[in-house]
Amino acid sequence: MHSTPRILVKGAGVAGMTASVTLAERGGQVTLYDCGGRVGAGASWMAGGMLAPWCEAESAPPEVTAQSVDSVTWWAEHVPDVVRAGSLVLAPPRDVGEIARFGRRTSHFQTIGTEDIASLEPDLAGRFHKALFFADEGHVDPRKALMALRQKLDAMGGTVVLESAQEPDEAAFDWVVDCTGLNVRKTLPTLRGVRGEMLLLRCPDVALHRPVRMLHPRIPIYIVPRADHVFMVGATMIESENAGGMTVRSMTDLLNAVWTLHPGFAEAEILEMGTGLRPSYPDNMPAVVRDGRHIYINGMYRHGFLLSPARAREAAEMVFGAPKGAPQ
Repeated sequence: MHSTPRILVKGAGVAGMTASVTLAERGGQVTLYDCGGRVGAGASWMAGGMLAPWCEAESAPPEVTAQSVDSVTWWAEHVPDVVRAGSLVLAPPRDVGEIARFGRRTSHFQTIGTEDIASLEPDLAGRFHKALFFADEGHVDPRKALMALRQKLDAMGGTVVLESAQEPDEAAFDWVVDCTGLNVRKTLPTLRGVRGEMLLLRCPDVALHRPVRMLHPRIPIYIVPRADHVFMVGATMIESENAGGMTVRSMTDLLNAVWTLHPGFAEAEILEMGTGLRPSYPDNMPAVVRDGRHIYINGMYRHGFLLSPARAREAAEMVFGAPKGAPQ
């Protein structure tokens, strides 16, 4: 073991990028490798980038919120363009009862009415009469954020290997941090793939300032604004490892949701449709597993951007110990 540990991080998705930067900040000599040939390959490229610990409490165990309440701050300290404008939860009139159900399962929100909805999102004025506003949440464009982390790693002296088909020799490193998702199921046999589907739309006729969750008894859908009137629409969670094209049913659900949110989306341009498999453990909780000098960060499920800072810190403590002054 060297005084400055040499660390190989495998996988340039959100888990690998956050781990690489965190380990470099703690003093590691980091080499990042991804056989996919680019930063953000895989499910991270398709993510919504919502930093919403309080909203996620509706369907996730309490540990998700407890471990992610500082995720907005972590991302804001590490990448530009993090938007801290909260989250808005709505439902069409026929499903307005879903708002009360969502509220019973969450906290840190205000229940607001027509005037406040219009103040927060002028383009939705008069369309909805009740909503939940989670003021302490935020969002980030995943693709821009991952590239910004790569630049930060470069600036700290890290090495990024994306173009080589030859994987670095693990024997040359003190530690190997594996963030390659379903590729390591032989080592982590309880992993499964959960299929997700998303659309990218461009709609100059609509402006939103924060993520909007449209509640529905069967499939809640979120719409996340990005630059230049581009919107990411997603939320399908399908227990399937079929990574093929988007289904007609999913496409219909997503498009109907945005049309319900605002009729201007009827003229939106479909820029991209994508599918991906999220690596997930049986309890849907991301975990860090150590086996000697190998550390596995995996099972991010739908919590990649939300929980990757906490999992990166956990891995860094395995390598370096707890930071000075950290609570025992």
